[in-house]
Amino acid sequence: MKPINVGLCGVGTVGGGTVTVLKRNAIEISRRAGRPIVITMAANRDLVRARELCGDDITLTTDAMDVVNNPEIDIVVELIGGTTIAKDLVLAAIANGKHVVTANKKLIAEYGNEIFARATEKGVMVSFEAAVAGGIPIIKALREGLTANKIEWVAGIINGTSNFILTEMRDKGLAFADVLKEAQRLGYAEADPTFDIEGHDAAHKLTIMSAIAFGIPVQFDKAYLEGISKLAAIDIQYAQELGYRIKLLGMTRRREQGIELRVAPTLIPASRLIANVDGVMNAILVKGDAVGATMYYGPGAGAEPTASSVIADLVDITRLHTADPEQRVPHLAFQPSQIADLPILPIEEIETCYYLRINTEDKPGVLADITRLLADNDISVDAMLQRPIAGDARADIIIITHLAVEKHVNTAIKGIEALPSITGAIVRLRLEHLNG
Repeated sequence: MKPINVGLCGVGTVGGGTVTVLKRNAIEISRRAGRPIVITMAANRDLVRARELCGDDITLTTDAMDVVNNPEIDIVVELIGGTTIAKDLVLAAIANGKHVVTANKKLIAEYGNEIFARATEKGVMVSFEAAVAGGIPIIKALREGLTANKIEWVAGIINGTSNFILTEMRDKGLAFADVLKEAQRLGYAEADPTFDIEGHDAAHKLTIMSAIAFGIPVQFDKAYLEGISKLAAIDIQYAQELGYRIKLLGMTRRREQGIELRVAPTLIPASRLIANVDGVMNAILVKGDAVGATMYYGPGAGAEPTASSVIADLVDITRLHTADPEQRVPHLAFQPSQIADLPILPIEEIETCYYLRINTEDKPGVLADITRLLADNDISVDAMLQRPIAGDARADIIIITHLAVEKHVNTAIKGIEALPSITGAIVRLRLEHLNG
């Protein structure tokens, strides 16, 4: 059969990996797709580098619009990133009646609603498996494999940089700043690591998974973000003493009033499999009402792992290239007319368990004052540690609560911090038991 012609926009790490894997496994991919899939044109600013990666059989250009406007191209693969040029390219490709594959999480999380609406109007597909968790096929699992389930919640360790830092802080007892420098030296963290360590990257991915899990529009602007840059090594140590590990966790949960959508450093019981996902690896735990809890683990980045997801999308589109658009899997799993108008809950309304570290004068009566204020705000204590600070007349009191509403916890913290015996700001972290 006539090959499917692919135009590649961006020949960087993932683009180069896509070329390599597609050429190396051409026969196997063709057997699965039913016809050859061939990259015939690519765009990159550095043509010398692009030629090294693409070889001599791919036409190169420095203008990505040349790819989008080429009438011979069937599928455009966008691997440029960002939301400026990339958005223009994707919308232009759709307008030209071309299918699109992208690894651009930021683009989908922030402009997915517009992009999917345009694609539906033109009868083309936009696939984005590589936008979430690199080589882990979580989008296909949520959209197709778990379609019989009412998804209850999705929890993910979906940023390798942050997970590496937290693993090193735990294993070596180092401060955040020291581990960040090591992560930058090893190439796991960017020179400006803000996007990773402050939760933006994870929130983009979580926004996409939440939309698919619950059949709602993508709503990144309503996600709650809290990063790991202020996390102290002592809290990781105390969490371990209590039987927990701290991870930068993306959490989205269906509630009666709406949907939780939040990324924050979170305590997870050390006995949970996901709590033992270390280094730069990613994992997503999904709870469905029929199947229970299922976990998806693997590399969340890298040239060939991410290329694996890009090429899986190319194969899917090739199989459905001539199919009636009505018979294709919807972009967000649910039929466009069935997308629900469920609100994203404000962080003050969420209910979870909490870890509190309270630095206080080491004297009688302090604990009674603290527990009274907690009880006054409907917060009950599940576990507690008290650790004297060597050479000081102070102590750390560490409290794990039962389920409590965030706004009640905030009120209690204000009251506790106003006590004359309290000597510093209270550290508050969330805790998820992730019962399957």
